[in-house]
Amino acid sequence: MKLSKVLLSAAIGLSVSQLGFAQTQITYKSAKTSSSYYQMAVEIAQAVKKDTNSELILTVEESQGSVQNVMESAFRGANYVFTTPPALVGLAQSGKAMFKGRNNPKFDEIRALFPIPSLTMHFVVSDKSGIESFEQMEGKDILLGKGSFGANEGAKYIEMFGLEGKINLSKVELSNAVSALKNGQIDGFVTAGSFPAPNVIEAAAGTGVKVLSLSDEQIAQTKRTKLVIPAGTYTGQQQDITTTSLPVVAYTSSAMDEATAYALTKAFWGQKQAMSDTSPWWKGVSTDMLSNINGKVHPGAAKYYREMGVTLSAEQQ
Repeated sequence: MKLSKVLLSAAIGLSVSQLGFAQTQITYKSAKTSSSYYQMAVEIAQAVKKDTNSELILTVEESQGSVQNVMESAFRGANYVFTTPPALVGLAQSGKAMFKGRNNPKFDEIRALFPIPSLTMHFVVSDKSGIESFEQMEGKDILLGKGSFGANEGAKYIEMFGLEGKINLSKVELSNAVSALKNGQIDGFVTAGSFPAPNVIEAAAGTGVKVLSLSDEQIAQTKRTKLVIPAGTYTGQQQDITTTSLPVVAYTSSAMDEATAYALTKAFWGQKQAMSDTSPWWKGVSTDMLSNINGKVHPGAAKYYREMGVTLSAEQQ
């Protein structure tokens, strides 16, 4: 009976891979299910499945944040992929800040695969507010929210640029920012996420808004990465927006075999255009963003980048 099954499989031309025995399961640790980054993870999982003909299957796991993702890298298996800003990897490997006293030699084995959309700062103000620059937010009602990267970063900029105590900070929840802006309860709000950001799209479509640009001097002062949101990204946006961003990268560890890392990286870039056609936030991702990776790139991913003609730095190899 067993022999007849083997002969039947051979007769109809089925490979071991087609029978499903070569399927590789990968855990992709992302973000909270309510975030755009979780949706991105689902899109990546679907794209990789399609590109590899189901030979790589990504199971998306919810996360409470990037610190958790990095911490779990020390205890998860070889096929663990997670997202985090490169800066956090550096802090983990040096045992600083939130990783102080939580050192683990496994952190040194973290390896980068590919960039995903950056956390992009948006300072959104209504046309009715008359605000044309960051300085003109003085005396206005601005919603920061609380607890998020955008809220913390926005508060830092307000202090840094001499506006602390000069802005009326609204108590409205960020989830109500768009309706509050439309109703005139606030003059603007601060949010961070991939661009185009869904709440900024909604605000721009429903009422006249402006997303403020920061000067090169202000960006240098923040010590964040400069990012340009192209004209036409949002309704009524006629000029490029210059703002700051926090790069985000998909990582694994050196325990992942080279073939899997290669196939995963190849599938991501192979499907990026198709993902961009469905979700515009992928349009801003390019191989130029590999320069934001301060640590090492996985050898399997590096192999694919060499084939693409992309040059990695000495520190990344």
